[in-house]
Amino acid sequence: MHVRALTVLQNWDCHTCGDCCRSYAVPVTAEERRRIEAQGWEQSPEFAQVPYFTQRGGAFYLNHRDDGSCVFLGPDQLCRIHAKFGAAAKPLACRIYPFLLVPAGDHWNVGLRLACPSAAQNQGRPLTEQLPEAREYAAFFEATATPGTLTAPPPPLHGTQRLSWSDLERVATAVSRLLADEADPFERRWRKILFVVELLKKATFDGGGDPKKAVTGGRLSELLHVLSQAAADEVPPRAADIPPPGWVGRMVFRQLAAVYARKDHGAEKGLAQRGPIRRLRAAWRFATGRGIIPPVHAALPARVCFAAGEVPFGPLSQAATDLLARWHRVKVESLQFCGAPNFGLAVWEGLESLALTFPAAMWLARVLVAGGRTPDAAVTQAVRMADDNFGFNPLLGSVRQKFALRMLAQRGELPKLIAWYGRTAP
Repeated sequence: MHVRALTVLQNWDCHTCGDCCRSYAVPVTAEERRRIEAQGWEQSPEFAQVPYFTQRGGAFYLNHRDDGSCVFLGPDQLCRIHAKFGAAAKPLACRIYPFLLVPAGDHWNVGLRLACPSAAQNQGRPLTEQLPEAREYAAFFEATATPGTLTAPPPPLHGTQRLSWSDLERVATAVSRLLADEADPFERRWRKILFVVELLKKATFDGGGDPKKAVTGGRLSELLHVLSQAAADEVPPRAADIPPPGWVGRMVFRQLAAVYARKDHGAEKGLAQRGPIRRLRAAWRFATGRGIIPPVHAALPARVCFAAGEVPFGPLSQAATDLLARWHRVKVESLQFCGAPNFGLAVWEGLESLALTFPAAMWLARVLVAGGRTPDAAVTQAVRMADDNFGFNPLLGSVRQKFALRMLAQRGELPKLIAWYGRTAP
C-alpha cells in the first residue's frame, strides 16, 4: 500500500523541545523492551535504581521521572537512546510521533498531530519530503496488523449507508476546499459545511439498488459542487446573523470544552486532575459555568473566570486563521475525523465532532488571552490542547459524549456555537 500525501501545505521537523517526552505514556513491545535492556544503560549513573519501564494493565510503557519527563530524556532535551544508538533504536511510538497513518482501502493517508509545537507552528520540511519515513512506518503496520484491519470497509455515512473509499475521499476533498476558501471568515466556512452535511444526511446514494441511479463518482462530485454553491447563497454571511446557542447547548458545550481543555498525564497535567475529589469539583464547575475555571491543564491561567470564555478578543489574524484551516484540513484529508481514528464515528457525525473543535479551541483561546497571552499565541496553544485530545481522549468516545454530539446536532446548536465563539465583537 502506498502512502498518499496531503494537499495541505503542512511542514514538520523535530526541534527537540522535549514536549512529547513529557506528555505521553509510550507503549513498548516485548522486542523493544529486550532491545533497550541490552543497550547497557545500567552502567550509567543516571539510571541507578531507576526502572526503564512501568507496567499498567498488562502493558509496558517507558518510565517517567518525578518531573514528568521520560526516563531516557537527557538534560539537553535529546533522547539518550537516539543520541547513542540512532533513531531506529527507539520504540516505534517515539519514532512515528507526530505522524498519523490512516488505512483507506488501497493506500494510507498521512496526517499529523498538531499537539506537537513544531507541527502547530508549521516548522520544518514539507510532509511531501518525508514520505519515505512514512512508508517505513506503514510497512511495519502492514506486517503487524490484526487480520482484517487493513481490509475493513469505509465507515458508514449515516446509519447503514456507505460510499466507496474513493467516493469518501471526494467528500473529504469537497470539505477541505470549503475550509480553504479565504473569501469567508473561518467560522462561516464551518457553517457552510454543516449546511451541506444536513442536506447530505437526507440523501440516498445507492439509487435504491439501481446502479444507474447511484450517486457515485462524477455524479457525487457534481452534487457536492452544487451543494457547496447553495451553501454560499443560503448560509448567513455574518456570525452576528445567527442566534446565540440556547441554555442546553451552552451547558453541553461546556462539558465538551472541559474534555478538550484537560491534560490527564505528563508534565502539563492539571492540578484539578490530581485525585477524584478534585476531578469531581472541576466537573461540577464546568457544568454550572460559574466562578473560576478549574486548572484542568497546566497551561490554563490562574484565577480566570468562565465569563472570560464568552468575550471575543477581536478579529483573528491571518496567521491564526491559516493555522485553524491547516489543522482542520489535515484532519479531513487524512480521514482522521471518522471511523476507527475517531472512536468509530460515522462520516457525518465525524465532521460534526471536528466542527465542534473550533468553538472549543476559540473558547480556550479567549481564556488564554484573558490570562495574558497574545491572541496568536493563545490560538496556537488552544489548537495544541484541543488536538491533543481529538481522536485520543477516550472520554470523547464514550456513549455520553456521542449522545451529546447527536443532541447538539439535532437541536441545531452546532452552527450557533460556531458563530457564537467565532464572532469577533461582543
